[in-house]
Amino acid sequence: MFDVDDFVQESIESLQNTIDNVAIIACSGGVDSTVAAVIANKAVGDLLHCVYVDTGFMRKGETEQIEALLADQGIKNLVTVKAADRYFEALKGITEPEQKRKVIGELFIRIFEEEQNKCGAKYLVQGTIAPDWIESGGGVRDTIKSHHNVGGLPDDMTLEVVEPLRELYKDEVRQLARHLSINVAERQPFPGPGLAVRTLGELTPERVEVVRESCAIVEEELEKAAEEGLMELPWQYFAALLPVRSVGVHGDVRAYGETVVVRAVRSMDGMSARYSEIPNSVLQKISTRITNTVKGAVNRVVYDITHKPPGTIEWE
Repeated sequence: MFDVDDFVQESIESLQNTIDNVAIIACSGGVDSTVAAVIANKAVGDLLHCVYVDTGFMRKGETEQIEALLADQGIKNLVTVKAADRYFEALKGITEPEQKRKVIGELFIRIFEEEQNKCGAKYLVQGTIAPDWIESGGGVRDTIKSHHNVGGLPDDMTLEVVEPLRELYKDEVRQLARHLSINVAERQPFPGPGLAVRTLGELTPERVEVVRESCAIVEEELEKAAEEGLMELPWQYFAALLPVRSVGVHGDVRAYGETVVVRAVRSMDGMSARYSEIPNSVLQKISTRITNTVKGAVNRVVYDITHKPPGTIEWE
């Protein structure tokens, strides 16, 4: 039985015994990093410097929401780094998923090292949880996909990594969030590399913007349908852009556009998942809105009915 009270107290004591100098943490606004940041903030206070990196791969309106969320949690030392140009440049021409994740992870660390030089940080606190390092492989474990906070860490990194949530699963982290009254407990998971791994193929600002708008539509329509009692809200739900073009029609004009896939799953901890059964009327609204909103770029919307396994939750 997971005892949240004991875990919080033990984590605070452990962090206080470990961190004797300035530490920085990547605050993405997700459940894992936010819980790790709040616990670390309780443990070491002003020694903790929170860095939020706007990679250009965040969801619609996410930067403003995250800044407000962290401020509400009493986290004072927060720096927002606008790094979209650097990410698009570093990822130019890269389409292979594992390489994407590793480039993104390494650039994360390089940015932290720059912030480290400014604040003199010695430690890097991360919201790594059990599925991150399990799926990233190592030893006798096969690599399913490298998580940026595991597989993307460079060998020459000078920061000492501290991972207070390392042995927990997603459902346990959500329990912690509720216990700590953090307004992210029910927030759906979002991958560390963000929309970069939901934009399959070439990463350009234009293609990522298509995914950003499509994800916003999927979230809005599924949340609305759940509120109206038409369906149960999935554990995770989003859109991904596939590098697949097909012939379509916009008005009376031939169109040759890309394909958006909608993904929604039910899960407890992310280690396995079942696809969610979405009413056809809801899928129809999603399809119509996406093709009308990104007219000319997307002319086909499909729904993914694959469980995990054999698939993963994200496409990359």
